This record gives sequence, C-alpha cells and structure tokens, in this order.
Amino acid sequence: QWPQKMFDGSTATFEMLKRPDTVIAICIIDDQILVIDYEQPNVGERIAFPAGRVDESDSSTLTAIQREVEEETGHQFNNWRLVYVYQPYVKLEWFVYFYLALDGQKTTEPRLDSGERITVRLVDFDKVKGLVYSGAGFLKQSKEVFENVNSLAELKNLPEFDGQEVDR
Repeated sequence: QWPQKMFDGSTATFEMLKRPDTVIAICIIDDQILVIDYEQPNVGERIAFPAGRVDESDSSTLTAIQREVEEETGHQFNNWRLVYVYQPYVKLEWFVYFYLALDGQKTTEPRLDSGERITVRLVDFDKVKGLVYSGAGFLKQSKEVFENVNSLAELKNLPEFDGQEVDR
C-alpha cells in the first residue's frame, strides 16, 4: 500500500501485489533450441524453456537464470544476453526476464526439486516457433520474443534489451 496524491490535491491509498520475478532462458546449442518437458504433480507435463523465479539469494536476474538452467538441464553457457522484459499484470509487481544463452554445453547432471520431472530436448527453430505460436505449454509466454524473428540466425542476433529501468 502507498498513499498517492491525486490531481485534485487529495490523497488516496493504492495497493499492489508483489511476487518474485521470473527468469526464462532461450538456450541455443549446435543450431538447435533447448526445451524441457516439465512435469509437476499438480500441473501435469508441459513443454517450456528453462525458467524459474529469482530467489532472494540471487544477486541478479542473470545469476538467477544461470542457476535455474544448470539446475534444470545440467548445462552452462558462456554468453548471455537479456533480450526482453515484460510485466504480465499492471496490478502485480512482477517482471519476467527473457535471456538468450549461447555457447553452452552439459557440465553436470540436473539437480531437480523433489516435485519436478524434466526431460531435456533439442528442437529446431521452426518447430519451436510453431510451438510458441500454437500456445504449447509454457512456450506461449515467449510469443513477443519470437514475433519479429524468422530464423535461428535472427534469434541469435536479437539486441540487448534497452527498456526503461525501474527503481524498486
């Protein structure tokens, strides 16, 4: 809650919910995109990109997504680029950060939570874009990232996100 001065000089109380931010990685390995088949007991199986929430112990959204990718897939990547950020709901302080991960390899076995089952797959660009646009699983969250991208080369060359920084 916070007091907000109104145009007429009066003050009103406003409210907003808050939840931890989300990080999502679009990982490219050998000209294919890494996707996961993700299953939880209460959700069933869904296709997704590696993702998770930013924990209080994470020093940044980048360290959060690097941790999530390694935990879920066992992969580490040398090159990371933030390519998109959005706020799904204006009444909820929650941002979703999309990172592009390049030059990676499997370095360890995944470390899954007790309520997770994950299968890692590599899929070609056209199939992934089709899955994104068909609304498959959690891939549909990535539609804005793929809307102006027509090839893997264009995806790899997405510019660094330069949106407005928000002081929270």
